[in-house]
Amino acid sequence: MGQLDASRIRENLRELSREPHLSSTPRDEELVQLLLQRWRDAESGLDSAETFEYEVLLSLPSQEQPNSVTIVDPTGNILFSCRRSEENVTGEQEGPDVVPPYAAYAPPGTPQGLLVYANQGSEEDFEELQNRGIRLEGTIALTRYGGVGRGAKAVNAAKHGVAGVLVYTDPSDINDGQSSPSQTFPYSWGLPPSGVERGSYLEYFGDPLTPYLPANPSSFRLDPANASGFPPIPAQPIGFEDAKVLLCNLQGASAPETWQGALGCEYRLGPGFRSDGNFSADSQVNVSVHNRLELRNSSNVLGIIRGAVEPDRYVLYGNHRDSWVHGAVDPSSGTAVLLEVTRALGTLLKKGTWRPRRSVIFGSWGAEEFGLIGSTEFTEEFFSKLQERTVAYINVDISVFANVSLRAQGTPPIQSVVFTAAKQIPAPGRSSLSIYDNWIQYSNRSSPVYGLVPSLGTLGAGSDYAPFIHFLGISSMDLAYTYDRSKTSARIYPTYHTAFDTFGYVDNFVDPGFSSHQAVSRVVGNVLLRLSDSLFLPLNVSDYSETLRSFLQAAQQDLGALLEQHSISLGPLVAAVDKFEGAAAALDERISELQKGTPDPLQVRMLNDQLMLLERSFLNSRAFPEERYYSHVLWAPRTGSVATFPGLANACSAAMNTAPGSAAWAEVQRQLSIVVAAVEAAAATLRPVADL
Repeated sequence: MGQLDASRIRENLRELSREPHLSSTPRDEELVQLLLQRWRDAESGLDSAETFEYEVLLSLPSQEQPNSVTIVDPTGNILFSCRRSEENVTGEQEGPDVVPPYAAYAPPGTPQGLLVYANQGSEEDFEELQNRGIRLEGTIALTRYGGVGRGAKAVNAAKHGVAGVLVYTDPSDINDGQSSPSQTFPYSWGLPPSGVERGSYLEYFGDPLTPYLPANPSSFRLDPANASGFPPIPAQPIGFEDAKVLLCNLQGASAPETWQGALGCEYRLGPGFRSDGNFSADSQVNVSVHNRLELRNSSNVLGIIRGAVEPDRYVLYGNHRDSWVHGAVDPSSGTAVLLEVTRALGTLLKKGTWRPRRSVIFGSWGAEEFGLIGSTEFTEEFFSKLQERTVAYINVDISVFANVSLRAQGTPPIQSVVFTAAKQIPAPGRSSLSIYDNWIQYSNRSSPVYGLVPSLGTLGAGSDYAPFIHFLGISSMDLAYTYDRSKTSARIYPTYHTAFDTFGYVDNFVDPGFSSHQAVSRVVGNVLLRLSDSLFLPLNVSDYSETLRSFLQAAQQDLGALLEQHSISLGPLVAAVDKFEGAAAALDERISELQKGTPDPLQVRMLNDQLMLLERSFLNSRAFPEERYYSHVLWAPRTGSVATFPGLANACSAAMNTAPGSAAWAEVQRQLSIVVAAVEAAAATLRPVADL
């Protein structure tokens, strides 16, 4: 822990974010070489380092025909043009390597129509407009970030006949309402008025043309015209200074209170502009998108430390390397920490003073910003090997959102190892408190087992842990330092995916002194050592009992009566959860017994395999046929409102207003059976290995 140096992390970040490094660009390849050089260093390198290259489909804006958003009169005269690039406030927002704001994978097209305001672009938002009698066919919808994913805004809009979508970041969602240039970067950490969040609008993760296959030259590729997951209509993000011009000139009814924002005017719904504003009532919005799809080479860099005793058991730790522009916070704050952790461990390795019990694999993933592509291709290429041998996956993408408290997300078995590590490290700036004691003050929950503990978030698909947990069933975690949610309503750090996410932004506003980066590196280093060096894996399977019990209780309370009306019993699920709790408790006792003596190595190995393989037992590749890669029956996407098993919640939500005996109710029964089988399989995995 003492070797992890804040000033070295700062220098790493300065170098990593010096220039924009969009996936597959020359600067991205230069960073591949930088990682290889560090990981092959004679004094602080690892045992080996190599690259794995994939040929993947990326979406890029056209340099010859820039995307544009304009307001035109009936004769086609341009009355107003939105900015095509962000304001150059620090000299870093312009240049040939700064990719202009665009919606990756949005199809080309030049739709034109009357403007409507559709809040966050959710299904409910468009239904609200329709219920108010607003004609949506052929309109351009202005939406704001938040609520639903980027691509979902375009999907929902297209269902209602909308021709094109604009997306902006409202100051109320990111800047706590502040919107003037003097209140924002470079004077504070706020998003400047011209700031635009870039991002992928792809529905799935992984290379779009090679689902379930690594994107190697020999792999079968779909025809891009037949590939699914692309937005159905053109989309383009804009800054809030331009959104203000559009929104504050709209006519029509006032938007609902929850749809109002902080642009300094009353938000109206449209369609079209008011005649007493800056534009005539018959003015329309033209959205011209000229994005193109291109096959590009993208590399993962893998560094390996061989285990001394169990080299065939892997602890994985990774983050992505590519950014939208300079990417100082996202992802370079994570890569800066990764490089410092590997330097400290590599130095011990080269001195001959340490070698872990298990192998440690470090990954720098490519093309994450386009849809977790590098990590997904890695899991596809090495599917069997990783599933058979991987103990856990640690992800540190953005290592520091802000400098207040630790934030951890993960599956239940990793909770105890994160808590243990956090208790051992002083909180930055509050040396009388540990990171754990500081964390519990900002984010906590009441556990029936432990009392008050820090809250552990769940894993969706926001970063490279997604293929490891959802596709491979590997216990995973994501670690970062973050802000005080009671002090800000920002949904993420304000300059996210913009050209303002620079080294100076981090150095001045996000983490001056880099003490939070150092804290994250220490937590990660501590967790990594415990997972790779402990005789018994520090995965606490009993912590799954709490999750299963809470899911069961939610199902009983919120769905039990409804299921009973359709003669569907939760009895088998109750029995399965009881079985799991019994098996987990018995395994805990067995570990305690073995720890008291000098256990036989094969006994330890068998037991560790039970701990490692528990997560895999919750996989069912047939459970969600419509969801690509999602096979974990506890953590798949949940659209139903009940906080229970996602397949059951979603099926009940879909069946709610259908007749008894319908196909929808048959699906409820199928999903319940899938959950019961998975929980039974998990209990069986934990029982003594000689018992069936």
